[in-house]
Amino acid sequence: MTLRLGDTVPDFTQASSEGDISFYDWAGDSWVVLFSHPADYTPVCTTELGTVAKLKPEFDKRNVKVIALSVDDVESHAGWIGDIEETQSTKLNYPILADPDKKVSDLYDMIHPNANAKVTVRTVFIIDPQKKLRLSLTYPPSTGRNFDEILRVIDSLQLTDNYSVATPADWKDGEDCVVVPSIPTDEARQKFPKGVTEIRPYLRMTPQPNK
Repeated sequence: MTLRLGDTVPDFTQASSEGDISFYDWAGDSWVVLFSHPADYTPVCTTELGTVAKLKPEFDKRNVKVIALSVDDVESHAGWIGDIEETQSTKLNYPILADPDKKVSDLYDMIHPNANAKVTVRTVFIIDPQKKLRLSLTYPPSTGRNFDEILRVIDSLQLTDNYSVATPADWKDGEDCVVVPSIPTDEARQKFPKGVTEIRPYLRMTPQPNK
């Protein structure tokens, strides 16, 4: 199954480090970041899991639940979690799905045979409360993921879902936004009382409307 942006992601029930998880029920009305790993006891992923644990308060503030996946079993996860907590100086505070049967990996198209048929690739999925896929990023095994960027994308998605703006390159929460092209400039000036700067007829900027 190939998942594309806007698709409804598939539901599943799978074992995890925190017991069996029925994905839709577990997600509830939250946003979700699901990020996959090739195997337990891999060095780059160990640092990633620790980083996400430290950032969990930031995800919580945004109504985002985080969940990892690795193709090893729950018993293996338990040992790896000990290593993560010791080496990364943090407490693991979210579940790791156990996917030894590759059920979830196949559902979410995490196996890329031309890259390495034996392991899942390292993909990040951002899923909204309607269970729609809003972003997917796939990384090679050698490059650790940038979770500050994941938070930035979530900020952008949550903002642009509620206001008629888009976010420019390298945007961060609190910075100016782009007025969407579908709104005429005269209408935009009424819609955005903080002001609209017309750089080009198609490129209009306005202060972030919810700040």
